[in-house]
Amino acid sequence: MPIENHTLVNELPEFKDTIHQLKMTDAHFKKLFEEYNFLTEEIEKMEKEIVLTSTFQEEEFKKRRLLLKDSLVNYLKNATEQKTASA
Repeated sequence: MPIENHTLVNELPEFKDTIHQLKMTDAHFKKLFEEYNFLTEEIEKMEKEIVLTSTFQEEEFKKRRLLLKDSLVNYLKNATEQKTASA
């Protein structure tokens, strides 16, 4: 059963504006963001049993999403630091 909403903005509300800005201006960030959303949607389908899969595969998707989230958090922190340094 899904426990909560795992969208990136919900997971990282403090970066909401930076997420929006990077989606509009940074192709690499946008690609990572879209991959995160894809994995989140697939995991939700697995959890709701819309897509039948093994527990192993579901856990692998969750691990991939977690690694991707770590990359996105680092990306967002770097973007925030650069923005602060140039202000």
